[in-house]
Amino acid sequence: MSAGAGHKIWLLHLAVVGLLAALQFMLPDYHHAVMAKVLVLAVFAMGYNVLYGYAGLLSLGHAMFFAAGLYGTGLTMLNLGWGVAAALAAGLAAGLVLALVVGVLALRTSGVAFMIVTMMFAQVLYLTTLYLSPWTMGDQGFVLPQPDRALDVFGVQLDFSDPVTRYWTALALFAAALAATLAGARSRFGHVLIAIRENEERTRMLGYGTFANKLAAVVASGTISAAAGAFYAVLFGYVGSNFASIQYSILPLLWALTGGAATTLGPLLGTLFMYYVIDIASGYTSAWLLLVGLALILLVLFFPRGILGTVRERWVAWLP
Repeated sequence: MSAGAGHKIWLLHLAVVGLLAALQFMLPDYHHAVMAKVLVLAVFAMGYNVLYGYAGLLSLGHAMFFAAGLYGTGLTMLNLGWGVAAALAAGLAAGLVLALVVGVLALRTSGVAFMIVTMMFAQVLYLTTLYLSPWTMGDQGFVLPQPDRALDVFGVQLDFSDPVTRYWTALALFAAALAATLAGARSRFGHVLIAIRENEERTRMLGYGTFANKLAAVVASGTISAAAGAFYAVLFGYVGSNFASIQYSILPLLWALTGGAATTLGPLLGTLFMYYVIDIASGYTSAWLLLVGLALILLVLFFPRGILGTVRERWVAWLP
């Protein structure tokens, strides 16, 4: 890729972040809150996209990483009295350790078997959150007290329940994850993952350690997803078992496919599109799933590789 294309890529991503920052001052209250949630969930989808989009590993258990960050942060704040910074670190650590363990075990399989194994691990975590309901409150979940969701930074009190602080924090998280995934996708590591996705045996014959690279992809993917869960707990103050259910493993796959797998901005576009399609459709009819299904059929017909994936394939080849 030429240096000119590289500059265009970074300028495009900076422009997207700048546009999202400008929306902070333009959106009405309802959409302001929705966009903050979309930004956090887009990070979840970006984490999934690292594994599926770039490494070609289909997981049906990614909710366990989101839930690991969510509970790692929420439980330490609620039961141990940890502050926001320490609790967020605990959530990230929980996701990283879980991703490492799951990766070492699940990568002994491949294809459909890998998908099933990840789903089984996720179900174990989901059932564990239900079994430990005296502490996790199960499906009912628990709410983090507003005074606990504050952080003192050099004498300045940041209240993460405040809509403005919440939006800026969600945007900062998204920008950091976007920069990390963009740098990773354009690095040697990202190119090796794409080679593994296209032909793992040939990549191995070229001398690359495919297991080590796939394990690194699982850990990176799980940690990014756990970061989304950890910040979700702090920004929105709710922790519940529903975030560990199979539905929350399917959603990031849907968001990544809708926006365009193996594109850096696809997860954001897919999350935003699907969130508003569901929100608008459910406001008009109780049969909103039918409208969502029709929207997905049209999307598959006209954008078979997702929105940005098809745009890259047909018109803008330099999109990452």
